[in-house]
Amino acid sequence: MANTQTRPNTTTTTTIDPNSGFNPHSRTFHSLRPNISLPPPSLPLSITEYTLSLIPPAATAGVTTALIDVGADIRLSYSVLLRRIKSLSISIQTLTPLKKGHVALILTPPSVHVPVLYLSLLSLGIVISPANPLSSPAELTHLIQLVNPKIAFTTSKTAAKIPKLPFGTVLLDSPEFLSMLENNESGASELERVEVSQSDPAAILFSSGTTGRVKGVLLTHRNLIALIGGFYQLKHMTAAQEESPEEENWSALVTVPVFHVFGFFMLIRGLASGETMVLMERFDFEGMLRAVEKYKISYMPVSPPLVVALTKSEVAKKYDLSSLQLLGSGGAPLGKEVVESFNSKFPNVEIVEGYGLTESSGGAARMIGPDEAKRHGSVGRLAEHMEAKIVDPITGESLPPGHRGELWLRGPTIMKCYVGNEEATAQTLDSEGWLKTGDLCYFDSDGFLYIVDRLKELIKYKAYQVPPAELENILHNHPEIADAAVIPYPDEEAGEIPMAFIVRKPGSNINAAQVMEFVAKQVSPYKKIRRVSFVNSIPKSPAGKILRRQLVDLALTSGSSKL
Repeated sequence: MANTQTRPNTTTTTTIDPNSGFNPHSRTFHSLRPNISLPPPSLPLSITEYTLSLIPPAATAGVTTALIDVGADIRLSYSVLLRRIKSLSISIQTLTPLKKGHVALILTPPSVHVPVLYLSLLSLGIVISPANPLSSPAELTHLIQLVNPKIAFTTSKTAAKIPKLPFGTVLLDSPEFLSMLENNESGASELERVEVSQSDPAAILFSSGTTGRVKGVLLTHRNLIALIGGFYQLKHMTAAQEESPEEENWSALVTVPVFHVFGFFMLIRGLASGETMVLMERFDFEGMLRAVEKYKISYMPVSPPLVVALTKSEVAKKYDLSSLQLLGSGGAPLGKEVVESFNSKFPNVEIVEGYGLTESSGGAARMIGPDEAKRHGSVGRLAEHMEAKIVDPITGESLPPGHRGELWLRGPTIMKCYVGNEEATAQTLDSEGWLKTGDLCYFDSDGFLYIVDRLKELIKYKAYQVPPAELENILHNHPEIADAAVIPYPDEEAGEIPMAFIVRKPGSNINAAQVMEFVAKQVSPYKKIRRVSFVNSIPKSPAGKILRRQLVDLALTSGSSKL
């Protein structure tokens, strides 16, 4: 007989397996994490106020470094960070027409200005929408149509790509912006408090879909408060339970993009904990190694390809990486062999995995501590306050532990909606608040989540998501291409690369290099086609749907042109 425990519910008493978290009556998995106390939802509170309230007093009172810009070797203490957030907020109120509810597009590489900008705008109830600064003009046009920003914050390198907006464009590398950060430190002007409800929109982050169009994921202040509150409180609980001192001078090198949900929430989480967050304007592998050595990095959020690179690198031996204690891997599951190879090379560095989507504010499941980290292949246990179902894609039945199905999630970090896309919202969020992830998963008998495959067709190139349909739409526009399909092709370094199957038009001699060049001119670098195969026809179902699995099998058994 299963070892079960009884937990009170608001309406009834439910039986939940304490090992797996599964309730056989509701067919739902429940989090096994301790309950986390969150502010009452009715309390007016922005994610900025909440984050700043968590910073340890010792960090703000002393000279603790909050931010480091690797390229410029600029350091910002917590006390200066707080002053700049306030100063910028006053400047925005007095120098711009921006008001609560307006959207600000942010298109800039990482720098010490970005967290200040995020937290300042969020404190004023302005909705931030960070995007990839490498976006092509066509991609940018679509993003702007989607979120309707009133203003853009960017740099002089990228400004030319942004069309005219109602309130203009502010350059973060201009003297004017620097004065906005500092001209109110004398206290000449007062900050006018803006009351922000937790249910108010906070951020629109971009998530690719299989329709070929980027979707804008609307996250509320409550979504982010629940996420950061969980990370913060569990960290302190774990330290107390283990009777271990909390880390002093914990420093994190942010190797993932801060416009992406992973980098975005890791940045806020680190500041809430009083850590030193180290930012690189442009990632390069050896530059990362130098930064670990120079700044005595303790922790890095990483994507799986970076774990592979560290494991295989001979260059890493040239640097002192002894300060490194922890890697937090997300974006895709790590293979058992990769983890074991990494552990043999870096025995003093722990790897913990996690799972989340932009639609879940980046959090859904994660490992905590060395015991959970030993569950190779898993992405950890369900996050605090989160519920899950494993749903049979064909019958719709909710399945018990050990059975594979589509993962559904529900909890306080789940998005409000897709901006301007009611159809996509209805397809993804049901009437009871369940988010259909599109990922094929299962829970084991101990409540650990395993990602088997994606029901969705996204290609995961490093930390990025690449929708095949977007690339197919571009290929279909080429005058010499009769038909096309794009699939994920396994790649040890990148995880997956986009591969195109091309049907030439009669009489055409278009080659692989021309196909790749045609696409590369129209997309961000991470979306480029990197492998091409020419075929006589694209296999499709009677309904016209591309049979990608057949193409994947074909790709793995035949040659093709590779970039």
